[in-house]
Amino acid sequence: MLKHKKILEQTTIIAGVVKWTLFSGIIGIVIGIAVTLFLNILHHSEALRTYLPFHYYYLLPFGLMLSIWLTKTFAPDAKGHGTEKVIEAVHKKSGDIKVSVIPVKLLATVITLFSGGSAGKEGPGAQIGAGVASAISNLLHFSPKDRKKLVVCGVSAGFATVFGTPIAGAIFGIEVLIVGSLLYDLLLPSIVSGFSAYFTAQYLGVRYTYYEISYFQNYTIDIALIGKVILAGIFFGLIAYMVVASLRKIEKSVEKIPLSPYKKAFLAGSLLIVLSFLFGDSYFGLGLESISQALQYGSAGGSETPWYAFILKIFYTAVTLGSGGSGGIVTPIFYIGATSGHFFGSLVTNSDQVALFGALGFVSVLAAATNAPIAAIVMAMELFGIDVAHYAVISIAISFLVIGHRSVFPSQKLAMQKSDMLKIDYGEDIEHSQVSLNPEHTEQLQRLQRRLRIERIRNKKLIAAIRNRRKEKKEKRKKRSQKS
Repeated sequence: MLKHKKILEQTTIIAGVVKWTLFSGIIGIVIGIAVTLFLNILHHSEALRTYLPFHYYYLLPFGLMLSIWLTKTFAPDAKGHGTEKVIEAVHKKSGDIKVSVIPVKLLATVITLFSGGSAGKEGPGAQIGAGVASAISNLLHFSPKDRKKLVVCGVSAGFATVFGTPIAGAIFGIEVLIVGSLLYDLLLPSIVSGFSAYFTAQYLGVRYTYYEISYFQNYTIDIALIGKVILAGIFFGLIAYMVVASLRKIEKSVEKIPLSPYKKAFLAGSLLIVLSFLFGDSYFGLGLESISQALQYGSAGGSETPWYAFILKIFYTAVTLGSGGSGGIVTPIFYIGATSGHFFGSLVTNSDQVALFGALGFVSVLAAATNAPIAAIVMAMELFGIDVAHYAVISIAISFLVIGHRSVFPSQKLAMQKSDMLKIDYGEDIEHSQVSLNPEHTEQLQRLQRRLRIERIRNKKLIAAIRNRRKEKKEKRKKRSQKS
């Protein structure tokens, strides 16, 4: 009987492995083709900018207005930065995503980026991937549970195709849904879909950028550098908090303006154009050149990167997405992380290590802002090499904790508390979760406060007694001097 159970168990597991390897592999190929189409359209649209008789970002007010019209008219779920809508669909709709989201998201993002909107391409990639997976699962009459699995595979495949990081893409898909929990049952299909999409994109001619920081190889343990990396982790956590807070604050502020969405979009785009006369045009679009500068080796590398670059990029991105633009949030996070890391590195170390801190910021701000530290660690290995990843692990872990229970994806579910002194609502999404002090630690703090109060009173009495004694001694000396 026991033998039959073991045979049944192994047979069932092998059948499941074959099933999901086959399905996720096919899904990955289809998504690789779809996202490659998106990337090629985006590339060709950016090439068309050279034919304009004026700066391309002068079109931004009209681009934002057109993006709003497209999403409002044909697919409201295509609004914003993509990945958030996918997470919401997985948690609330078992991964059911309308097919209309795919072309609308593609077109709205291309228009936003072509006209200079500060957004990314991974959100559309993830949403296109998830939309394709949802459409195929509905076509084949999959159960809601299996559809949900395929949609997560679609996120992984989309992310892997956009950035050329198949392992990080797979981990991101199964980590970004729930803070503090990896969906291990989806690990195999996510990896298969990520790799199949990545290889498909490569076969179709997509080329990726990998940042060479090999000068940092063969390092020795440097205690001083580790200390700087720890401080950098705290700094990057605070930068990620700035990103999250700015996105929400500006979006709510734009909503309160008593104008039509189209007028608000026009004014927002016009504001960013006016700012370009003061600060230049490097904050429009994807900003890949600025990222490369911040990660370039030596004192000359990144010398064109102003210290406030990350602050302006946060503002440009929040205004673009908050006023109706369509696109991703991760590419701007890369920009913000790399430039803030370059700024921090220029303060604490020599020019030879500034690019290292740019790389640490690149992955650490991502880890904190998206609550995906494992995916960020793997990405550090895939993009920068194992030597940089050793230090990245430290800054990533710290920044992930420092940001607290916040995220650029408010639909993420909470499955952990980032401090044992806090009490959270497990299973609630970040947007509606309540975070408070743990009652046990509250009592401990109250006892500590009482002790400190008692000690303060004792110290006051002691100081008063010492003063009285000094006063008495002084008066005695004065009387003696008068007698003499």
